[in-house]
Amino acid sequence: MEKEKQLLLLCRQLIERSLNWGDSEIWGNDDFEQLSRQIFDKTRVQLSVSTLKRIWGKVRYDSFPNAATLNALAQFLDYTSWRDFRQHYQHNGIVEQIPATATATATATATTTHPTSKGTLRYIWMGSSLLLILGALFFMSSKRNKPFDLSTVKFSSKKVSDDLPNSVVFNYDASTFHSDSVFIQQSWDPNRREQVPGDGKQFTSMYYEPGYFIAKLIVDHRIRKESSVFIKTKGWKGIIERHPVPIYLSPDEIKGDGYMGVTAGQMQQKLGTPVFNNSLVKFANIREFPGINADNFSLDCSIRNTSTAGQSICARADLTILGNGTAIIIPLVNKGCIADIGILTGEDWVSGKNHDLSAFGTDMAQFQNLRCVVKDHYLRVYLNDKQIFEYKQAHSMGRIVGIRFEFEGPGEVKNYKLETAGGSVYEEEF
Repeated sequence: MEKEKQLLLLCRQLIERSLNWGDSEIWGNDDFEQLSRQIFDKTRVQLSVSTLKRIWGKVRYDSFPNAATLNALAQFLDYTSWRDFRQHYQHNGIVEQIPATATATATATATTTHPTSKGTLRYIWMGSSLLLILGALFFMSSKRNKPFDLSTVKFSSKKVSDDLPNSVVFNYDASTFHSDSVFIQQSWDPNRREQVPGDGKQFTSMYYEPGYFIAKLIVDHRIRKESSVFIKTKGWKGIIERHPVPIYLSPDEIKGDGYMGVTAGQMQQKLGTPVFNNSLVKFANIREFPGINADNFSLDCSIRNTSTAGQSICARADLTILGNGTAIIIPLVNKGCIADIGILTGEDWVSGKNHDLSAFGTDMAQFQNLRCVVKDHYLRVYLNDKQIFEYKQAHSMGRIVGIRFEFEGPGEVKNYKLETAGGSVYEEEF
């Protein structure tokens, strides 16, 4: 455990160095909130402010972080996992340390007295040795970090079909790095990362779900190139999430009497269980929406989760509006579950752990009218014609490339309407 604590301290130091926010001793709550958002943006793992404060020693806590937390910290530093981080910095049971600057070492050496004494000579010898070692480390580091000609690095993608699942062929050339640490990552999710030969040229990857993905070529734990992968649907596609292979639903299976959705009976038949906590069903329409301005649009829908209390405790339902590289995700849940939800605003994550999202708790057994409006750089959310959320957006979503409804357990969508005032309108009554 002592070695793990040393690794955690090293991980903290590396994160501090990457952020360049100054001494963490003076970090305040806002800094940890920002770090929490940055970790989520990069890893899609939400670490609370209180968790980060415990890790940085701001709050007394005797337990060691769990595996999921450690993996998220390592992935924030572009390692695949905590194990990968450990293997990189621990050799023969010794944890690598961040070397002090040569200046600091020289200063410490210069503070010795009576340079002719044996003890002082020993300190001078030790200081000189350290300087030589640091000089060698600096030389190797500068050589290792020598700028590469990224114009020679190639990374592109090609779909092989217009259906699901879909295989994507990646053409890449990372030979300029002469590295054995070359990975292709399907999207933002580090779990979708696979190692490829450093001198290879092609790699084929399977995509089971539709969406707009930013694939990444990662060399020596750094993202070197990106390529967009747009997996569309032909109309609405129903998918029950299951690992490693999801369950696809036919158009007839998701067509109800005045709604699009699935019943508890259907889900039980597909999954083999009458309890649906953490079992997700998605209805996705991934496509271009010409005439919709991502900076000025509204989306109205009526949705409900038809789970009983014994089938899904929280009866969650999410509306997701996909942009090319980002998304807006708006959740609704039973009132008692608001602490575990969060909103993705298109650029920031707003967590129910440290924000009051009680307005997003409602009676999920009844149809709820949910409305999302983006206008004048503000995201506003309305529930049953009452505004419940507002957030200023600094950046555009680019363009809208998909709509998705997601339920924990069985759920129904009665209708939706996507429009830009004075522009295009897309609507369906199911």
